Amino acid sequence: MKKKIFIDGSAGTTGLDIYRRISGREDIELITLAEEERKDSSARKRALNEADIAFLCLPDAAAIESADMVENDHTVLLDTSTAHRTDDAWAYGFPELSAAHFEKIKNSRRIAVPGCHASGFIALVYPLIEKGILGKGAKLSCFSLTGYSGGGKKMIAEYEGEERDVLLSAPRQYALAQKHKHLPEMAKIAGLENAPAFCPIVGDFYSGMEVTIPLFASDINGTADDIKKAYAEKYTGEIVKFVDGGDEAGFASAAKRSGTDAMEISVFGNEERILLVARYDNLGKGACGAAIECLNIVLGADIAEGMNI
Repeated sequence: MKKKIFIDGSAGTTGLDIYRRISGREDIELITLAEEERKDSSARKRALNEADIAFLCLPDAAAIESADMVENDHTVLLDTSTAHRTDDAWAYGFPELSAAHFEKIKNSRRIAVPGCHASGFIALVYPLIEKGILGKGAKLSCFSLTGYSGGGKKMIAEYEGEERDVLLSAPRQYALAQKHKHLPEMAKIAGLENAPAFCPIVGDFYSGMEVTIPLFASDINGTADDIKKAYAEKYTGEIVKFVDGGDEAGFASAAKRSGTDAMEISVFGNEERILLVARYDNLGKGACGAAIECLNIVLGADIAEGMNI
């Protein structure tokens, strides 16, 4: 029997991409609203409660409102906003972290899809905390390069407009006040007591993401080889993989995994200084791809169904 799916917020960047990805699937039936009903609370509430699974592709406050509209015990919510990612009542939608994460996603009716920057940071740090290579009290720094599509329709229009600001031609660092909305998620899910010093940077390219964490070898319990072993043992599936090396003749492009739903984990550096690098698409494993992966787990489908690995 087909499962009924509703996308609340189907007109945004994430909602549109999820619709594109699942609209042709034969195992689901999409519930859609007419344009005039899209912002009608009663129509949205009816659709949410009729759905077997609903994606919340909304700002935080609206996602909380939508979650509160569900009055039954069967609708599964997949929230792509920041609103519920540190809420223990919600499963965190990164199944590669552990068997427990996978099972909680599989059996939960409330699933928080990870944030784009947070996904790479957590993928790099979680196994090292788990293995004791990093302590929970570690104070880390992190920088992340992202394509402008991560900023949604407004930023896409700014970058692709005919009369765009000349400043957009160069990479731009943001969240300068160190209050980025992903920081609580990054610390809690990774298992850290301290949020990292975080430097996100948006560049003049549509999609792709590269998250880097620099470490001094003297600050870890082990070696770079121990880190590589931890990643190789942790990431054995189709979607997140450890690649030993993987650079492009000494360069590491943030666009390497653009257009795919896979994440590539690598370790660079030398005996004194180590670079941990995660490369993926901010709209793939960093957003819509992660949401589809969680959908597949809920449906009991092949985990990579409808995904570009």
